[in-house]
Amino acid sequence: MQPSEALSTAAQVAVALAGFAGIVVAFRTGAVHEWEELDKFRLRLLLGNSVLPLTFSLFGMLLLSVEPSPVWRWRACSALATVLTIPFAARMNKAVRNLPQYRDRGPTRAVYYLFGTMGTTALVLQMVNVVFLNAFWAFFVTIFVHIIAAAFQFVRMIIFSSDRSNAA
Repeated sequence: MQPSEALSTAAQVAVALAGFAGIVVAFRTGAVHEWEELDKFRLRLLLGNSVLPLTFSLFGMLLLSVEPSPVWRWRACSALATVLTIPFAARMNKAVRNLPQYRDRGPTRAVYYLFGTMGTTALVLQMVNVVFLNAFWAFFVTIFVHIIAAAFQFVRMIIFSSDRSNAA
């Protein structure tokens, strides 16, 4: 698959996942500001993990359209991914540590560590890509991780709700 096709597909999936957030909000009872903190956090994760890969994909497509093609294209994309992912990860890390569910439930903590490890690995790979690799696949790993995380959050929001007995 060519980078342009992969980026276009990733952008479409990211837009779809962001749209699913609207579906979740529309079919839930009560306004978002009335939701439990865990559900609001999951919504922020879903939206953040949808908007970031959309941004990365669009930026990659923008650089693919530049003539002559810059040799530093994937380095620039990885630099953008690093610069935008670090504040997002820091904010989500701070928010999750304030949730009582994080301290009380092993499954929530396990999922947090799983995706935290995947995200950290992708982030380190972005830094390596900026300095050494300049490879599309390395940049695409971050898009992949964010989309998988968004899809997972969408499923969790559909299956679990903190007003039900076992939000995991």
